[in-house]
Amino acid sequence: MTEHSYAVIGGGLAGCECALRLARAGLQVTLFEQKPAFRSPAHVSDGLAELVCSNSLRSDELTSGIGLLKAEMRELGSDFMELADAHRVPAGKALAVDREAFSAAMTRRILSTPGITLVHRQITSLDDPALDGFGTVVLAAGPLASENLSASLAGVVGGDHCYFYDAIAPIVWTHSLNRDIVFRASRYGQEKGETGGDYLNCPMNREEYEAFYNALLEAQKVGARDFEKEKHFEGCMPVEALAERGPRTLTFGPLKPVGFVDPRTGRRPWAILQLRAETLNGETCNLVGCQTKLTYGEQARVFRMVPGLEKAEFARFGSMHRNTYVNAPVALNADLSLRARPRVFLAGQITGVEGYLESAACGMWLGMLLAARARGRELALPPLECALGALLNHLRTPAKHFQPSNAHFGLMPELDEKARKKDRKALYSARARERFASWRAEQGLLTAGM
Repeated sequence: MTEHSYAVIGGGLAGCECALRLARAGLQVTLFEQKPAFRSPAHVSDGLAELVCSNSLRSDELTSGIGLLKAEMRELGSDFMELADAHRVPAGKALAVDREAFSAAMTRRILSTPGITLVHRQITSLDDPALDGFGTVVLAAGPLASENLSASLAGVVGGDHCYFYDAIAPIVWTHSLNRDIVFRASRYGQEKGETGGDYLNCPMNREEYEAFYNALLEAQKVGARDFEKEKHFEGCMPVEALAERGPRTLTFGPLKPVGFVDPRTGRRPWAILQLRAETLNGETCNLVGCQTKLTYGEQARVFRMVPGLEKAEFARFGSMHRNTYVNAPVALNADLSLRARPRVFLAGQITGVEGYLESAACGMWLGMLLAARARGRELALPPLECALGALLNHLRTPAKHFQPSNAHFGLMPELDEKARKKDRKALYSARARERFASWRAEQGLLTAGM
């Protein structure tokens, strides 16, 4: 091996993005993936870049932090974004993908890219003999890193090692829905006279909602192991955990009925459960906002109480899993290398970014940074005012209780001008686009993929 040989641990979103960026720079990359011999509790397929939670990549609008991040990734030649765009399914103003087709396409791309060697082997520690001789090691094992590898990482970073629990929403077969009740519409679409829509909707009156709500509270849940304390990421709370906050929490959150009219009654429902297509052919759909840690039997019982889901057939039940990440401001250098082991770099959700896009963006950035260094140059960090720069800065900002974060405007510096609330997002977006374009030009990154 040489100093310019790279080991990437984990064939998820960050690992694939990083490996592809390095290989395109003419560098030799060995990508270690533990599947198919080993799987985490949340993974179900053998493909690379498996999307284990929702199939939604969230808003595509530039007036959102995540929409900005997508735009920046596209302009930097992200493989993740190229394949996501190629395998999108209808989801209104959001970008959602056919997860199986997306994973298959990413797997083919990895296998066909010169310079990448895919090795199906579980790496059990940062001292695994398989890593001997590599000049650089990238740990992109994701939030579902194996217990042995997580323990090894914890041993390196010490008491700054953290974790939280994440929950996955159930998927049902579309043909099993009661179409006498379930109707297709997008929020506010009916008010605008639109026909159809990208979401299927299960309306509930007050009595139906209260019965469902009480069943959620009483249902049996899968508990944490005795020696682990549960911590849920606020942006992906289990639906039953939200319900515990009060009877109206869901109706102002994932089951919000605003913008809909029940065709049967001509009135707005008390609550509405939305379903989003999982695949382009629409054969399965995801219960939006219903990530859960209920036992499988209870999921079938409780969700079938929702009007339209009485005979729902589940293609996949929801589940919960442990997510591993580090206290990045303490454990990592600004270039995402471990302070305790500078030749080991972290990428993706294990760093403390949260979400599919954020994970892929982190892997993309690290690949760009390492590729530039191999050419003898250093890339300047993206400006704090853009989505990628703000996200990376989150990993460098000390916090008493460091928590994972999605991309959002709150990570960016305040605006230099006073603005009305309704104008602020557009102003954040315009500033971000300007600063990002200037940075790309200064760094010689005007050609996508450089």
